[in-house]
Amino acid sequence: MQIYLDTANLGEIREAASWGVLSGVTTNPTLIAREQGADFKATISEIAELVNGPISAETVSLDADGMLREGVEYAAWHPNVIVKVPSTTEGLKAVYQLAKRGIRTNVTLCFNPTQALMAARAGAFIISPFVGRVDDTGVDGMGLIREISGIYRQDAEIKTKILSASIRHPRHMVESALAGADIATCPFKVLQLAMKHPLTDRGIEQFLADWKSRV
Repeated sequence: MQIYLDTANLGEIREAASWGVLSGVTTNPTLIAREQGADFKATISEIAELVNGPISAETVSLDADGMLREGVEYAAWHPNVIVKVPSTTEGLKAVYQLAKRGIRTNVTLCFNPTQALMAARAGAFIISPFVGRVDDTGVDGMGLIREISGIYRQDAEIKTKILSASIRHPRHMVESALAGADIATCPFKVLQLAMKHPLTDRGIEQFLADWKSRV
């Protein structure tokens, strides 16, 4: 399973990229807005300099023509840009038209397996089920990943990648991999927590204490 970073913060991306684990980055309008004063195009271009992998840039239009227009523009910014559109019928229309132009898409805000199936049929490069938000409704979000994986794996024609989104903690990363996700996109704090364990810290302290005691 590949690991993406879910942020538009260049500092976070630069640090995570230095670990050698990042395969891509996902952004959305909320994440871009958090970087107050940041120019959208310039931010995506700078991310492309830091990470050699897919970078999701999300459209804000609600109609297919608007998504198509924005998508064509975004794709021209850098070869690694993936155009992000919502799981709606208008989104499907945009995915279909963008795919015919050779432009890859990430269909986001997916909350049921039929949305995922339709997106794949329309030609989506990535589908993004939101496991954390599904969990918030009292339903097992990881069950959605398993259902989509089961559907996709039964059809050799489907090449759409499953991206586990709305990751809340490191356990979500583990469960996503086991459930069949191709990618997990995580906030920076989750990536930091993924490398933390009290026994690791305790072991380092003990090793250093033992090393000093030899003198």
